Amino acid sequence: MGRGNNANGGDEYSLGLRAAWLHYAGGLTQAAVARKLRLTSVKTHRLIARAVADGAVKLSIDGDIIECLEMEAALSERYDLQVCEVAPDLAEPGLPLRALGIAGASYMARVIDQSGGGPIGLGHGRTLAAAVGELPQRAGDKTRFVSLLGGLTRNFAANPHDVMYRIAERTESPAHVMPVPFCANSVHDKSILLAQRGVREVFEMAQSAPIKLVGLGTVDTEAQLVRAGMIDQSELAGIVAAGAVGEVLGHFFDADGQQVATPLDGRTLTISLLENTGDDELVAIAGGVDKAASIAAVLESRKLTGLIIDEATSRRILGRPAA
Repeated sequence: MGRGNNANGGDEYSLGLRAAWLHYAGGLTQAAVARKLRLTSVKTHRLIARAVADGAVKLSIDGDIIECLEMEAALSERYDLQVCEVAPDLAEPGLPLRALGIAGASYMARVIDQSGGGPIGLGHGRTLAAAVGELPQRAGDKTRFVSLLGGLTRNFAANPHDVMYRIAERTESPAHVMPVPFCANSVHDKSILLAQRGVREVFEMAQSAPIKLVGLGTVDTEAQLVRAGMIDQSELAGIVAAGAVGEVLGHFFDADGQQVATPLDGRTLTISLLENTGDDELVAIAGGVDKAASIAAVLESRKLTGLIIDEATSRRILGRPAA
């Protein structure tokens, strides 16, 4: 859809349309647009000027991305999001990992540029791994990354969708892993693990990270928590019985966005979900029409401040017909 979406021209074009849309149609000042898109004022001005010079700004904003921009505005209004980007459809079968990876990498690069040394918290999952995979190689800087939850399986094997080692390689920056399982055998075992000095320090860094990038999970038979070996089928059955529909960082929500008690409570090694104060950012990279109900459940919780999502899933959540 549109003029492509690569790391250079296509990404600049999409950013220019978003900036122009927010400025001319959304009524935001260029300074407000820069803050929303995590860009410098100079780059924002240049992108808007380029959109005008290219003829995209008339009585409306031209371009195939227009429907995505409209859905971004609708999702932001419905779920109180500070950041929302809808990745244009690339006609991928199944989970749109390339579209989400490209959009997620673009946003992640802007976050890194403005992090001021971090730390940036990272969850795990296929979509987040796809975003890290699309991130261009970068020279090392002051950015630090930290895992937001235990990165090992129940059998102390590596999580196949953990992103910490890959992000360290891509950015040449420190990446602090949480070297414990996602779920301890008991509440007592969890307390013992967290009492270890190195683990406790990483956990505290994760909790305090002002920017947190995460994936969202389902509770169906394809749930990544089970497929990756983080929990077992009997635990998943208890979660489903509790009424859970969607998951973020090991916290589960029903269709109305209410957090539900599950058999994992007190045993998961993950950060707590703080109330959004405007200072902390919790941005999800998530998609796939089969996950629409799960994503909507987490959105209803109002815990997220931002969302990177694909076009088809956005349409499903908003109840719009397919393009």
